[in-house]
Amino acid sequence: MGTMSKLSRVCSFLMAFLFAYSASVQLNDPDWYLWFPLYSLACLVNLIDNTSLKSKVVRVMGRASLWLGLFLYIRVVVEDYRHGIAGFWSVDLRERVVREKIGSGLVVSSMMLQLVASKPVRKKPSDPAAGNTALVDVGMVALVGMSYGLSFIFFAYHKDEMKT
Repeated sequence: MGTMSKLSRVCSFLMAFLFAYSASVQLNDPDWYLWFPLYSLACLVNLIDNTSLKSKVVRVMGRASLWLGLFLYIRVVVEDYRHGIAGFWSVDLRERVVREKIGSGLVVSSMMLQLVASKPVRKKPSDPAAGNTALVDVGMVALVGMSYGLSFIFFAYHKDEMKT
């Protein structure tokens, strides 16, 4: 299986922490049965990756989380469009559909990076898959920066103004 750098492992652990928190706050939602498994699977995939126990099971969990994240992303975008709540490009974190859209997008992005990182390493340096480590490093750093930045903005400025 592919190898991740120390930087990607730290980022993976930070994403696991964020997804664990996200899963824990879903338990009081009316549709918790959709979001709790999404964030829990994403958390597990990121944590298991940190222990270097990559296997077919982890790849299956990553793919399941990726597809569930895509499904929920499309569901939220359609709901937003049908009801004209916030708009596709909105980042108004007071709106539930925006938070759900961003959350599912973060899971999809994280799972794509995890699946790229878990691809078997090729022997030939000329193979395009040989440069996966740098791609995963940059992607994970960007993902952590964006997700923690948005979380900070939400908790610092918008948490008390949330709309249902």
